[in-house]
Amino acid sequence: MTALAITVFVVAYTLIASDRVNKTVAALCGAAIIAALGILGSDDLFFSRRTGIDWDVIFLLLGMMIIVSVLRKTGVFEYIAIWAAKRSNGSPLRIMILLVLVTGFASALLDNVTTVLLIAPVTLLMCDRLAINAAPFLMAEVFASNIGGASTLVGDPPNIIIASRAGLTFNDFLQHTAPIVVIVMAVFVLMLPRLFRGSFDADPERVADVMSLEEREAIRDPRLLIQCGVVVAAVFAAFVAHSALHLEPSVVALLGAGVLILISRLDRSDYLAEVEWETLLFFAGLFVMVGALVKTGVINELARLAAGVTGGNPLVTVMLILGVSAPVSGIVDNIPYVATMAPIVSELAAGLAHQLHSGAVWWALALGADFGGNLTAVGASANVVMLGIARRSDSPISFWEFTRKGVLVTAMSIGLAAVYLWLRYFALA
Repeated sequence: MTALAITVFVVAYTLIASDRVNKTVAALCGAAIIAALGILGSDDLFFSRRTGIDWDVIFLLLGMMIIVSVLRKTGVFEYIAIWAAKRSNGSPLRIMILLVLVTGFASALLDNVTTVLLIAPVTLLMCDRLAINAAPFLMAEVFASNIGGASTLVGDPPNIIIASRAGLTFNDFLQHTAPIVVIVMAVFVLMLPRLFRGSFDADPERVADVMSLEEREAIRDPRLLIQCGVVVAAVFAAFVAHSALHLEPSVVALLGAGVLILISRLDRSDYLAEVEWETLLFFAGLFVMVGALVKTGVINELARLAAGVTGGNPLVTVMLILGVSAPVSGIVDNIPYVATMAPIVSELAAGLAHQLHSGAVWWALALGADFGGNLTAVGASANVVMLGIARRSDSPISFWEFTRKGVLVTAMSIGLAAVYLWLRYFALA
């Protein structure tokens, strides 16, 4: 069964990476084969948090997609797009930097999937106004979301898993991961002109047209905008306080979507047309294939093999976990990887005499998994969502186009993280 699970995953992943087969079709076919071979039963597929479809992610996405669909009817995205373009004097590079910073900051307070769902419509409208390719902007934003999400407990799902296992608090993440996130974000902003060279040429006439627009005129339904504002604010507050409220983000998103549907009284076609059904199905298929690797022990064995070569040296342990977490999280979703690796890291941390070193092991896992999400197009949930949006908006991003940029961003992020961990927890400790 182990060999079959690996074979199905490798073949499906190769098809996804080739861009010759629709990635949703490849993922669903892979999931169907896993089920048909009996590697995962119905309990494993639909009810297991360890090996099955992560319904929290699916319904979080669905709820936020509906909320964004209703928001779009108000004209608020056009307002923000015009405002951003005018504040940047119509410069595409300045617009990209502004959106990257907003995305990185928002991802620290919200999960990165929610952030990209909200920022993408603004980006598409702004690029349409300036007649420039939206793909580089969307890629830059999703890179920023994965970087920014590493700074807080609620910014990325792996952080929640790590915090639960290690007994870490929101303030712990702010003290230990936020400083390196700020540094990485600053370097990423400096990389943008070279990383997306040739993407910042805009027609002066289109720029002049945008600068002459009045953003307030973009608001089409002020009453609905107020209603959306109240609901969205409540949803965001619940996201931040979800541990105190004992409500998962997926439940909060669905509740917010339901309230907006009721008070907006929009037709079903108005709020369901924008739902990325292909993206949701792709996630379902991917979760099943990764679940097969988890059940057959492939991921666990890889993690134990990596952990077993440290020889008890704290610095080697930290660097190995960081170095392994980044590429593995870039290939498989970082949520099941962290869930599998957490018990092993807990054992390693317990075996280290110095409390500072045992803490560094957890931060290495968090930074490696979060930053590693930028490596490939399927490394993080936000990547998959953004590529789906790009495809539907006629600004497609291929797997390898994303990965070529992602490798550079990930290498920079992990390199800086390694230096940071060494300085803070070893050299200057």
